[in-house]
Amino acid sequence: MADITEKQLKTLKKLIESAETNLAGAKELLTSLIGSDETVSITEAKAGVPQSGKVIEGAFDGQHMIGPDGKNYPVPANYASKSKLVQGDQLKLIIGDDGTFIYKQIGPVERKKLIGTLNLKDGAYFVEARGQEYHVLFASVTYFKAQPGDQVTMVIPDEGEAEWAAIEAVIG
Repeated sequence: MADITEKQLKTLKKLIESAETNLAGAKELLTSLIGSDETVSITEAKAGVPQSGKVIEGAFDGQHMIGPDGKNYPVPANYASKSKLVQGDQLKLIIGDDGTFIYKQIGPVERKKLIGTLNLKDGAYFVEARGQEYHVLFASVTYFKAQPGDQVTMVIPDEGEAEWAAIEAVIG
């Protein structure tokens, strides 16, 4: 067996990170298209409100809505990205009798904007701003066509500590 060089190890690490990023993106896209294992379909409010179904209110945690029972409900990444949802935003989920999920933002929290640098680490995207790292959704990165190293404007809750941020724009 040939000796492994440092260059080969670095190349292998980069290939693995790229594969992890692509896999995470594929999983998010699949979830936004067909829903999670718990759902038949996930639909945005554009599709209309079901005539009957279950209504659940909860808080957005950066990826999911957490219901009053502590259960996680999948929020489509494209909806969260386009709506620029931030941690703490209050959502209403209507689950139609046919399994349709419709989310509506009912209580946005106060927000503040920061400028930071987009980074990729261990297959996940985050923005570093003011010495802190904030996770961002892969769907936001692809929606804005952002690349690691880009400066971005992001939105976080005005109060409290946040682990997640919403990308608002890529700065030229």
